[in-house]
Amino acid sequence: METALHSILISVPEAAVIWLTMLLAATAAVVAFALPGRLSVRLALAGHPPVEPDEAGADADAGQRYADEIAVAAERAAATARRCRAEWEQACRALDAAWTAYDDADAAARRMAAAAAYPLLVRRRKPADRIDRERWLHQTATAACRNRDLSIAQLNDVLAHRGWNPRLHPVHQEVVLRQAVREHRLGAYREAAGRERRSWLEAERAAAALASLRAEACAASVRAGEGPRSAGAEWWAEQWASTEPIPMVAA
Repeated sequence: METALHSILISVPEAAVIWLTMLLAATAAVVAFALPGRLSVRLALAGHPPVEPDEAGADADAGQRYADEIAVAAERAAATARRCRAEWEQACRALDAAWTAYDDADAAARRMAAAAAYPLLVRRRKPADRIDRERWLHQTATAACRNRDLSIAQLNDVLAHRGWNPRLHPVHQEVVLRQAVREHRLGAYREAAGRERRSWLEAERAAAALASLRAEACAASVRAGEGPRSAGAEWWAEQWASTEPIPMVAA
């Protein structure tokens, strides 16, 4: 009787130790599953493979580097866009100035053409008149070229008398000169219009590139700011993604 009682007294503490050990193990499992830092244990218990922390950190660093590179590219694109915009504005001012110069040259040519419509007094010319008229033509054409009213090519034609008659009266010479100035100003206006068009296209392309880079930089910054999604968040996202909204029942 004493032997049986002694065995019962010995087995009771052993049973208590076993139950205490099982209770501690269950508590440790619950705590490990609840802690966010022990994602590998939680995923192992949930049936998901663990995610290596080095891979997540590498992805985060790569995303941040990409966001920084895109931000630098966007800043450079902004500088290019500002430069192209300034060049286009300058081309617009040059175009306006070229049109004003052409308009003035056209008005002057019309006035001289109207003045030359009246007949001139015909008299016998002296031998020195031809020299004086030629000198006047050369001096007037040279002054006009210095004022950029005539091109170098037009001045060379005047000095070589290619298409120019130095024996004409200065009034008629003035009419021809004003017409040549108008032609030169029209050509300058067309060149300015071409430069303005090209500058506008460059500015538009730079603005489009800047907008695209800024959008990409914003998206990359958002992605880098979010950081890598934890394994637990991935698991919860999968669980919530599998659910469907409950349809509303009409009353």
